[in-house]
Amino acid sequence: MELTGQLAFILAACLLDAMFGDPVYRLHPIRLIGDWSLFWERRLFAIDWSGRGGGMLHWLLVVGGVLLVWLVVRAGFGLVHAWLATLWDLFIAYSLLCMRDLLAHGQRVLDALDDLPSARQRAGMLMARDTDQLQRDGVVRATIESLSESLTDGVLTPLWALCLFGLPGLILVKAVSSLDSMVGYKSARYARFGWAAARSDDLVHWIPARLSVPLIALAAAVLKLHPRLAIRAAWDYHAMLPSPNSGWSEAACAGALRVRLIGPIHQRGVLITERFMGEPDWPADLDAGHLKQALTLILVCCLLALVAGCLFAAIAAR
Repeated sequence: MELTGQLAFILAACLLDAMFGDPVYRLHPIRLIGDWSLFWERRLFAIDWSGRGGGMLHWLLVVGGVLLVWLVVRAGFGLVHAWLATLWDLFIAYSLLCMRDLLAHGQRVLDALDDLPSARQRAGMLMARDTDQLQRDGVVRATIESLSESLTDGVLTPLWALCLFGLPGLILVKAVSSLDSMVGYKSARYARFGWAAARSDDLVHWIPARLSVPLIALAAAVLKLHPRLAIRAAWDYHAMLPSPNSGWSEAACAGALRVRLIGPIHQRGVLITERFMGEPDWPADLDAGHLKQALTLILVCCLLALVAGCLFAAIAAR
């Protein structure tokens, strides 16, 4: 695909995402990837292939199968008409981008902040922690954390993979992320089997996570927030999270907004941490104004990421 056509395709997919958001239906590609992952997981465990070797085979079967299905369906449409193949590609790209949904989830929490039980329930849809005892400030902190973490794996990596490597790159990173969410846990069942999924997920997000820092700093400069603090906080606090990647964007957003994040976190009734991310004199008692500011910051980051992605595509095409 020539550069003009590639850029038009990227912009069209992003425009569809901005207009309609992520389509919700049973046969959504991400749901099908999850079903495909579970299908092979059950069969491999049934024959006692539950170690790293089985996990690597599972990775190949799932990721390879997803790419093969896309290619076969595309070829079938192409036999009928080239435009049908293009529309198929556009539909898949639109289905795998989720910039609007990330912002929409945050907005739903913001809209419910005056009704704390509802706000807790909506925040709980974004994260794995317990939310039923969170106070208003805790709901806001947790939502900002989820938005800033998801900026990397939900927006930057998929978008830039599409821009640099085309639709196959987007499909691959979404399949890898889906696999990580299915089997990438450090549990007794998945500690060895999920190794390939977890490590590949770390790998695909490694560069976007670190590039998120200057991106967030630039967005903070555009909004006249705290770009220098974004860079400093990312350097000082990114290691607070166990993931090698998610701490970069979360810490940068904390600095850009000049707020403290994290604080007391419970999972299944167990206190995981009480530490705060950010300087002691930054506020932790956050309110609706802070969440509005965070949503605006994430929106500007998404727009800047699209511009950067188009530049990446142009450079790669030279």
